[in-house]
Amino acid sequence: MRTPIRELGGADAAPYHLLQDSDDSRLNQLGYKQELSRSLSAIANFSVTFSIISILTGITTLYNQGLTFGGPVTMVYGWPIVGLLTFFLGLSLAEICSAYPTSGGLYFWSARLCGNKWGPFASWITGW
Repeated sequence: MRTPIRELGGADAAPYHLLQDSDDSRLNQLGYKQELSRSLSAIANFSVTFSIISILTGITTLYNQGLTFGGPVTMVYGWPIVGLLTFFLGLSLAEICSAYPTSGGLYFWSARLCGNKWGPFASWITGW
């Protein structure tokens, strides 16, 4: 894929204004105008992410259930395996997010990736 950065011969680093122009042009290709302010600090980004995934709630509410129904084997093997699979799911969603950088997120992705026939239905199911 040809990008403005690759055309200038650089692959390791590029000036910020070239990256910003690339994002703006990609949003224009998708039919959107950039309106979202993308200026989160590292601590703000971590705080939002931590509150969304709610690690403490998941551990405290499901720990007893895992021990009751699955025993210690569930805790030793099950949680790391599921955690690894969830990590891979996050990587795939990050890849889709980089291809379609819109604020609609999952609704837009499912509509766009399923095509004209199934797109509206897939978007509705995703939102429901």
